[in-house]
Amino acid sequence: MTADELASVTLEHLRHIRGRVDQIADDVGELKLRMSNVEAGITRIRRDVLQADETDIRQQIMLDKLAARVERIERRLELNDPPH
Repeated sequence: MTADELASVTLEHLRHIRGRVDQIADDVGELKLRMSNVEAGITRIRRDVLQADETDIRQQIMLDKLAARVERIERRLELNDPPH
């Protein structure tokens, strides 16, 4: 193989490698975008879970207050269950 043929084959391989590198770079860019979307989705889910937890806490506080009020009313009206 002559020097020109070797240079031509080498150049052809380098062009092919360059094309693959460009394709990989495009794929990585797409994966970064998709990963950003996944991270945003996880953030939304975490926010929703926190809001649900806050709602549960508020409801439990309300139930505790209602239970305390019912107990006070029962004591005032002497509606307590007799001891066994």
